[in-house]
Amino acid sequence: MPEKKTQDMLGREANMAILKKERKANNAWNKLKRNRSAVIGFIIVCVMVFLAVFAPLLAPYDPNAINPIIPYKGIGFEGHLLGTDDLGRDILSRILYGARVSLIVAVGATIVGAVIGVLIGLLAGYFGGWLDVVLMRFMDGMFSYPFILLAMILITVLGNGIWNVILAIGIANVPSFARVTRGQVVIVKEEEYCNACRVVGVSDIRLLFLHILPNCVSQIIVYATLRVASAIISEASLSFLGLGIALPTASWGSILRVGRECLTTAPHVATTAGLFILVTVIGFNLLGDGIRDIMDPKMKQ
Repeated sequence: MPEKKTQDMLGREANMAILKKERKANNAWNKLKRNRSAVIGFIIVCVMVFLAVFAPLLAPYDPNAINPIIPYKGIGFEGHLLGTDDLGRDILSRILYGARVSLIVAVGATIVGAVIGVLIGLLAGYFGGWLDVVLMRFMDGMFSYPFILLAMILITVLGNGIWNVILAIGIANVPSFARVTRGQVVIVKEEEYCNACRVVGVSDIRLLFLHILPNCVSQIIVYATLRVASAIISEASLSFLGLGIALPTASWGSILRVGRECLTTAPHVATTAGLFILVTVIGFNLLGDGIRDIMDPKMKQ
């Protein structure tokens, strides 16, 4: 009998060790590390955030300092590692400060779109009926405009400036967040735990925000990560067209706009900004795909 008890205890300890090992292998960080593309995306995003946060320390020159003696100088000219633009401003310094502006706009616009869109999606998906019809038809009306065109219209109404660009891109993001959230709410609200909450008398607001929303948030986070990349492109597009961040404030889109005038004589101006936009967008997309895999219970390995 003592031997049997000892064997049972050893068996339970072995099972607990296996369970702990499995839980550790399937936690968020280890699942992220197993996804090489997600790790690359995470590193890219961290580097870009680092450059944006510490731009004042890393930038070798004032990004708005004009030196008309050295316009359109090439890469490596007298301490200007990435050359100069049409007014002799250091491109590296403007790229670093532009990273700060572009990331603030992208993240801020995504948050604005997520907050408004998620609220609309929650209400439409949970209550249904005429409220769902009205809200979703309004979202369909916004969808009928191309994203960049809708953002351009809003910028025209609101005016230039960082906060107006954030608001314009954020409002243009609302319909897509509303659609994603509504689809999740329609599924989740029919789960057994939601029915149990209704039986015990949980209020609609409590059920919606404390039980349904937490079970939809993983999909929203994944979608928001991908929309950050789209918002970076949108800000660059608006600034390139002269409707976004007003000069002389540095942003990747405004640097592209300056480089458009000298693509044949000084291609490095537009190329450097374009490469930073490309790498950052790829980084956020890879990270978003990785987060999707982490939050998907079917992806356990």
